[in-house]
Amino acid sequence: MKPEYGDVVKIYTDEQTYEGILMPRPEIFEKDHTIIKLDNGYNIGIDYKRIKKIEVIKKYEKKKEEKTKLTHKKGLPTVAILSFGGTISSRVDYKTGGVYADYTAEDFVAMLPELGHIANLKTEKVMGIMSEDMAPEDWQLMARRIAKELNDSNVAGVVVTQGTDTLHFSTAAISFFLRNLNKPVVFTASQRSIDRGSSDAFSNLLCAVNAAANFDGAAVVTCLHGTSDDNYCILNRGTKVRKMHTSRRDAFRPINELPLAKIYGDGKIEILNHNYNKRNDEIVVVDDGFEEKTALVYVYPGMSPDVLDYYRQKKYKGIVIAATGLGHVSTLNPKYLLTKKIKELVDNGVPVVIASQTIYGRVHPYVYTNLRKLSVQLNCIFAEDMLPETAYIKLGWVLPQAKTIDEVKEMMLTNYAGEISERTDEKAFLY
Repeated sequence: MKPEYGDVVKIYTDEQTYEGILMPRPEIFEKDHTIIKLDNGYNIGIDYKRIKKIEVIKKYEKKKEEKTKLTHKKGLPTVAILSFGGTISSRVDYKTGGVYADYTAEDFVAMLPELGHIANLKTEKVMGIMSEDMAPEDWQLMARRIAKELNDSNVAGVVVTQGTDTLHFSTAAISFFLRNLNKPVVFTASQRSIDRGSSDAFSNLLCAVNAAANFDGAAVVTCLHGTSDDNYCILNRGTKVRKMHTSRRDAFRPINELPLAKIYGDGKIEILNHNYNKRNDEIVVVDDGFEEKTALVYVYPGMSPDVLDYYRQKKYKGIVIAATGLGHVSTLNPKYLLTKKIKELVDNGVPVVIASQTIYGRVHPYVYTNLRKLSVQLNCIFAEDMLPETAYIKLGWVLPQAKTIDEVKEMMLTNYAGEISERTDEKAFLY
């Protein structure tokens, strides 16, 4: 039989025999390779010159795809699932050999019928993009769609699916954009695409729907693997979470506080941290103004002060500096001195916020002389224990509301969504 795309084939070479699904050659690959997908979900390319024989083991049979009709079950809470794309919504793109955002929320139910035993599902695919392509206007759309569901008295909670890479930016944005939160907003995602056997999507979705239906908090949270196994997920506050690994299934870790809860697929919820607002009957208000001319700048040894000139010349309205340690920048060597440029920014009405690139811990405005130069002499705003990404989102949200640097400082140091911890639990670093 002539091998065709989608067939299971064996490819014989002098060195080895390979078995997998014959795939179209991605346009970005060299033309002299045959591509197959192995059982483990990965693709390999085999040079034509090495191939002695291709044997068809099983012909491709296209399965008829049918959408699952969602029926209402009396006595179950209703959970809205809003899909915004990402790996959790992805399948193979045979033109590139990669994955693309394609699955709709209804597809999730078809692949994971257990969801229908936890809650009645109200589903919508809002957009289908990878998270690295998200921008402030996408967060604003997301906030409006979530608020609409939260203000529906029939909805117990909202699940949001998107990509992992900028998930903590989205959760921070929604944490500030939604005021008077009344129910849980549960962001979930997956590190591995849903068509792979090792995908974490199924467990994450199951736990996220459970959290949206049954968690007693009114908070923006992430719900993703707590360990590399499928034993439970953890709820992390949206302003206190960060992706800390490129590929592990438990990549999202709580930063500077303990997780709020462990969530199990069987419906069990174990509260770990009681510091959250409870469900209530408030009307959620969208406050999604965002200054797009807000920058996040990481300092590094040997950084040219001219970098900050760019933002001043481009008339940026605010800058977060991810500084070293407790909030340090270069203040000694004239060639790399940043304080002069920071002064020029502040003198021109541009607030400069100092966060730490160490991720864990808290900046401090007074411990060292150099820190006092920044805080006292230059009026920089030290962002307590906020993540640099959270401080960036918060500053972009504050700038449309504050008219002076003092007002910006007051708002940046006000705790709106659990982004500032009064005291950091020592166990949070080791969790």
